[in-house]
Amino acid sequence: MATTADFRNGMCLDIDGSYFFIVEFLHVKPGKGPAFVRTKLKNVTTGRVLDKTWNSGVKVEEVRIERRPYQFLYKDDTGYNFMHPETFDQITIAGENIDGVRFLKDGDMVEAMVHAESETILTCELPAHVVLEVTYTEPGIRGDTATNTLKAATVETGAEIRVPLFINVGDKVEVDTRDGSYVGRSNK
Repeated sequence: MATTADFRNGMCLDIDGSYFFIVEFLHVKPGKGPAFVRTKLKNVTTGRVLDKTWNSGVKVEEVRIERRPYQFLYKDDTGYNFMHPETFDQITIAGENIDGVRFLKDGDMVEAMVHAESETILTCELPAHVVLEVTYTEPGIRGDTATNTLKAATVETGAEIRVPLFINVGDKVEVDTRDGSYVGRSNK
């Protein structure tokens, strides 16, 4: 058991049988009345963010979460198959539990959040930015960089993103996996 004084960003709580990560929190001591803690909580399964206010000193159920690296191997009808790089244990994770799954390619390393007691996978995250090759886009026009206009492009994983007009087929681009936005060109 933990109290509101133990809150920190990234902490996982069990609230009415559902798991929530603390996105942000703020201890508030008003001039009149008791102190309280204002939090933003992200549901592990649905991804929804909700605001919750706690009285100061309230006991909460903390869930011990371990972050483990896994390497993506392949996808089949049961889900996405991963392997732990040190123990070589293989696991299968459903696509809805993987953040940014449309940018996942063979051999990519991800970080899985595992419930320490039950050994169940709660969620899986890709790195914030990945480098992908553009497989299809309309031809770029030389010198057309004055405007901030974007065009559609398909990357090697099959996902469609928006890129600047000067990007061509075969270019490697850096993509933000959280929102699918173009970050920049890459030399990797």
